[in-house]
Amino acid sequence: MPLLIPLLPLCLAMCISRIIPPTMMEIWRQFFVQAVESNPSWKSRIVGGVYRVRRRIATGFAVLLAVFFGFHVMFGRNGLNAYEAKRVEDKTLQKQIESLHAENDRLKDHIDHLQSDPDAIEHEAREKLHYARPDEVIYTLNDAPHPADQAPVTQARR
Repeated sequence: MPLLIPLLPLCLAMCISRIIPPTMMEIWRQFFVQAVESNPSWKSRIVGGVYRVRRRIATGFAVLLAVFFGFHVMFGRNGLNAYEAKRVEDKTLQKQIESLHAENDRLKDHIDHLQSDPDAIEHEAREKLHYARPDEVIYTLNDAPHPADQAPVTQARR
């Protein structure tokens, strides 16, 4: 009988279009009304209730699952917030790499000058190593003179 219930709209449509005579339609209608209006047993009512509750529980579970996945996408370990933080970190690391490449190029140029330019070699020897030519005297001055009258500050013990 449950298989015949979906045919009712089709029969109504056919009756309206005058394919099935109205008397035949009345017979079909009485058959379907009796099939639908009969009192179901308590087992079928319980089964029907379980199916309705099961659908509600499944729908609620699907909604909770969607909310959970949405929250995980936004705030999870690899969510959008973590993605933004990693993008910022990537930009800072790229800037650091660029500055290190620039420093590396500068140091390579400095090494090339020291290997090929005698004036650069002499400049480094005089400035860094404090070398002098045989007949030269080097005088070194302190950058900040320490006054003799200013003693180092010490705390008195009690």
